[in-house]
Amino acid sequence: MTDLAIGTARPRRTRDRWAVTGWKFALPGLSVIAIVMGFPLAYAVLLSISSFTLLHPKLLPFVGIENFATVMADEYFWNSVWLTIKYSGITVSAEFLLGLAVALMLNRVVRLKAVYFAVLTIPMAMSPVSVALIWHMLLQPNLGIVNRLFELFGHPGFDWLGSTGLAFWSVVFIDVWQQVSFVILILAAGLASLPHEPYEAASVDGAKEWQKFWYLTLPMLRPIAAIAIIIQLINEFRTYDLVYVLTKGGPGISTDLLSYFAYKRAFLGLSINEGSAASFVLLGMVLALTVLFFRIITRKG
Repeated sequence: MTDLAIGTARPRRTRDRWAVTGWKFALPGLSVIAIVMGFPLAYAVLLSISSFTLLHPKLLPFVGIENFATVMADEYFWNSVWLTIKYSGITVSAEFLLGLAVALMLNRVVRLKAVYFAVLTIPMAMSPVSVALIWHMLLQPNLGIVNRLFELFGHPGFDWLGSTGLAFWSVVFIDVWQQVSFVILILAAGLASLPHEPYEAASVDGAKEWQKFWYLTLPMLRPIAAIAIIIQLINEFRTYDLVYVLTKGGPGISTDLLSYFAYKRAFLGLSINEGSAASFVLLGMVLALTVLFFRIITRKG
């Protein structure tokens, strides 16, 4: 063997040894992930293709995609799918626009910035159940503070959570109120990390503020903004606790999001298998959106 061949073999053996060592260190963590996430996911797959119900608690006989077909044949299922898409689109759009506006303002603040950020983290730090309970009391039609304020100005107030026309928008408002803080923090961190040189060059060339924002800030902020949108889309698609506490999917089916539809099918309808099938439809929608946005992030040009 020549000296060149020996020199090539040694780095390769070193890389292989480091790879084996890396897998040894990663194996305990990967094992925990496989147990904590892999086993429940595999069991949920079995449930979705089984005949398991609370009245017949046995996996056998397996029925394949029959549970998916049964769920999709339900007219309420497609209402839940449309409501989930509509709800997620509205909330994420509102959170991003409001978050970007507030982040841009905070980026110009010099004094008391830490105080502003501390105040913004309060809604985000609260659990969704706590937020829902607080707003449920505030929006109570007879004794709620919100309607009392309307009465001070001569208006009788509204049935915020009991009206088919207002319940959906009330849940949207409460969700945006809590989640916008997260988007603000992500975008503010992104703005703080942008380089100053392009802005200085643009100022020398006579660029206006809106031109700097449109041609510099937005393009450089795109990867961070896309990550914030992906995270919020995943959060909004799986919204359950707000709906459960505030409206129970009502009035009627006006706030019956897909996550709550799956819960009703599984535990109120006693069909665990069909509830699992509905949950996997929701999972597929979230994965499709995640892949789509990652393609947007990594797209060249």
